[in-house]
Amino acid sequence: MPRPLNVAIIGAGMGGLATAAALRKVGIHVTVYEQARGFARLGAGIQVGCNAMKVLRGLGLEQRMRGQSFYPRSWNNRDWQTGEVKFDMIFGESAEAKYGAPYLLAHRGDLHEALASAVPEECVRLNHKLVGLDEVADGVRLTFADGATAVADAVVGADGVHSVVRDILFDTPPVKYTGRIAFRTTYPAALLNGEKIDDCTKWWGEDRHIVIYYVKPDRSEIYLVTSQPEPEFRIESWSSRGDVKELRKAFAGFDRQVEHVLAACPDVHKWAIVDRESLDRWAEGKITLLGDACHPMTPYMAQGAAMAIEDAAVLSRCLDGVNRDGVADAFHRFEATRKERTSRVQATSRANTWLKQRTDGDWVYGYDAWTTPLAA
Repeated sequence: MPRPLNVAIIGAGMGGLATAAALRKVGIHVTVYEQARGFARLGAGIQVGCNAMKVLRGLGLEQRMRGQSFYPRSWNNRDWQTGEVKFDMIFGESAEAKYGAPYLLAHRGDLHEALASAVPEECVRLNHKLVGLDEVADGVRLTFADGATAVADAVVGADGVHSVVRDILFDTPPVKYTGRIAFRTTYPAALLNGEKIDDCTKWWGEDRHIVIYYVKPDRSEIYLVTSQPEPEFRIESWSSRGDVKELRKAFAGFDRQVEHVLAACPDVHKWAIVDRESLDRWAEGKITLLGDACHPMTPYMAQGAAMAIEDAAVLSRCLDGVNRDGVADAFHRFEATRKERTSRVQATSRANTWLKQRTDGDWVYGYDAWTTPLAA
């Protein structure tokens, strides 16, 4: 009986861990290499769409996510000043019945911990910064910054918009700064002194917006994230501190609910929003890219992590039952299956008009990565 494939995954973010869990589900041996020394619980929320939840269900994580996430009535889109409803995308039980899975609002750290729980600790190697990849007779040799090496039958680069794997494989231009920045933070809802907020609302301004929602089932914690122009800012770190006074000034005059949330906000992070074109091709031999490494998303559809999580499920289906000699073809099949969808989401997100007016969400939320037809 042939031995199982041995796949190395670079990056232990959402996409990397989801890929590890999905590949293990079909009997593939995985090792995840992460350059960080440990996982940090960042103060950030994440919208887990029905399409992503279907993948998480297949990984056995649905009940865990339901138990620690907020189940919103809708994603409400309002005018920044008047509060007039532009479009109210209904979720809750009706969307769950329609799309086959719930729409949840979570703390990013809770989703990451859930995915990590589906991958045994011995499969994850922290403090491993990749510096080289070489195809050798028995697979692909990985070289790390400390001189360590490893050999795998195949490599998946799930290492984000600044992917080292991508830079080793392809000659690609640097990321583009969009000229916009984002403030973000989570904080205890108790700081609102009893004032309620809507479940999930995006206030659309003329050149900026702010999204606010709960991230816990008991409404005990809220999240806010913004986007506004600031052409000279270049710091792209999720841990970089921002100035709360600057944030409040940027959204002065917005709806009273926004001003109340910002007035109670104790601190905030600030980072530059960058973008990169999708690659013409994702794979080279027995090495492929996945998620933001090959189709990076701006944050305006709340689908960046979802696309990587979908990728994980489809890739596992393409590699299921494949031997070492079939890896390259499986990677091409993965790309052919996913590219049209990820390109459409990437372009739609970049336009930043999603849900600004009546929108058909069926093509996004109705997708099932476990059953969508694979390319020939």
